[in-house]
Amino acid sequence: MSGITPSGHPHGGSTPSGSPHGGSTPRGNPHGGGAHRPAAAPIRILIVDDHPVVRDGLRGVLERDPDFTVIGEAGDGAEAVELYERQSADVVLMDLRMPRMGGVEAIKRLLRGDPEARILVLTTYDTDSDVMGALAAGATGYLLKDTPREELTRAVRSASSGQSVLSPAVTGRVLGQVRKPTQGPLSDRELQVLRLIADGATNRQAAAALFISQATVKTHLLHVYEKLGVKDRAAAVSEAHKRHLFQ
Repeated sequence: MSGITPSGHPHGGSTPSGSPHGGSTPRGNPHGGGAHRPAAAPIRILIVDDHPVVRDGLRGVLERDPDFTVIGEAGDGAEAVELYERQSADVVLMDLRMPRMGGVEAIKRLLRGDPEARILVLTTYDTDSDVMGALAAGATGYLLKDTPREELTRAVRSASSGQSVLSPAVTGRVLGQVRKPTQGPLSDRELQVLRLIADGATNRQAAAALFISQATVKTHLLHVYEKLGVKDRAAAVSEAHKRHLFQ
């Protein structure tokens, strides 16, 4: 992470840590989220990343500020969920692509257990699918790992108070998605056709499955292309995934 170097902290595990700021004592409400943090208390942070060096670097940056205390670390999404259930944090710094359980699934599970959880994605990935997938899952914000230290600490403060935070590059992608011209939502039949195509069906197979003619399938696909702003079936399937139309 640009601007962030390892702090030399000797730990590498995923259990709650003994912070010098006294943030390791569980709160009375284990699922209270940021909304119940006393005004004078430090912001409690859970770091989730599969690289120990990155976790150490983040801890070093954050704990230089007396307003922050790192209460624990996790090497993947599953560990993050387990830790949060035992000792919730005001802000969860979440990587996206990790073994066992990735960030998007972890975000969904954390919010299922605590709808007030504040989860700030911190990753190297900025594709449309990564960004929109994380935000659709409920992430409070999305930052890239080349974010300067000052911006990172400012983002953590903002996220702890429930404010959305996006890096400039991510903001551009989100606006690009929002500004894409649309011709209305796909009809149920158009979505059925597109789902079959996504599963690998040919026009003939899709027609047989839906008891319609191949010409009707082609007509539906042309409507899909127009509504999604694409030119072929592969692009239509890709765009449908980005917009989470198959969920």
